[in-house]
Amino acid sequence: MQGSSMAAALPSSMARVSHVLLGALNLVTLLLSLPVLCAGVYFRMRAATECERALQLPVIFLGCALLLLSILGLAGACGRRRAAARPFLWAYVVLMFILVVAVFAFTVFAFVVTDRGAATAVSGRGYHEYRLGDYSGWLRSRIAEPDTWSRVESCIFEARVCSGRLDGAVGRDAMVFYRRHLSPIQSGCCKPPARCGFKYVNDTFWAAPKWGSADGDCQAWSNDQEVLCLDCDACKAGVLEVVQKKWKAVAVANVALLVLLVVVYTLGCCALRNNGGGRHSGDGGANQT
Repeated sequence: MQGSSMAAALPSSMARVSHVLLGALNLVTLLLSLPVLCAGVYFRMRAATECERALQLPVIFLGCALLLLSILGLAGACGRRRAAARPFLWAYVVLMFILVVAVFAFTVFAFVVTDRGAATAVSGRGYHEYRLGDYSGWLRSRIAEPDTWSRVESCIFEARVCSGRLDGAVGRDAMVFYRRHLSPIQSGCCKPPARCGFKYVNDTFWAAPKWGSADGDCQAWSNDQEVLCLDCDACKAGVLEVVQKKWKAVAVANVALLVLLVVVYTLGCCALRNNGGGRHSGDGGANQT
């Protein structure tokens, strides 16, 4: 009888531990989701441009997802011995499984599509230049879509990336400009590529060389401050360089996130099994005599 009681107490103890850990983790997640959601809504309402508002959508979505998962997890963890808690645990485990698969798939995809691309050093320049052909075909096809690029151009223009940030002196002091460290977007979108041979005159004008060029980017350049090199492949490459760096950072962070999600998912599965999904749960070993 003593051995039977100890055997019955073991799954009961494991059930309590899994539910306590699950409840604690989801309580922390709930407390984190509220400021994330509030911050996303706040900054979206105060955004000055449509591009800034669009950037807050992933934050709002993340806050809502964390809030929903944490509520389901708490509802399931607090009702360890109640059949009413079982549907919450089922929903929690299913959503966590979907989230784990989604994060894993995105992480692998992000590493695959960002394995190419490199900055090209320019002799006598403090900045680098970028070529569209150096990036993955999937990224190039997405950025080349007319609707997508139209929105990107609008964001660059609204953010005033090129206005008043590339100023310098005329003539000999143009070397001051050439030594500047420009961002990838500024390098690709706000000036003509170095290979075109344009001469810097001032912050609003570049003098074209006497010889012509069949290069598409050289022909696309315009001193019109609303055009510049926004139609150049170099501009698209600069945007992709920024996107690629951000995706790589997110992919690395997702590895740690994935480990945490797997741990939480495992706890959810244990809690579900101990709440009625396993043969030792529900009766607490009452039938073992």
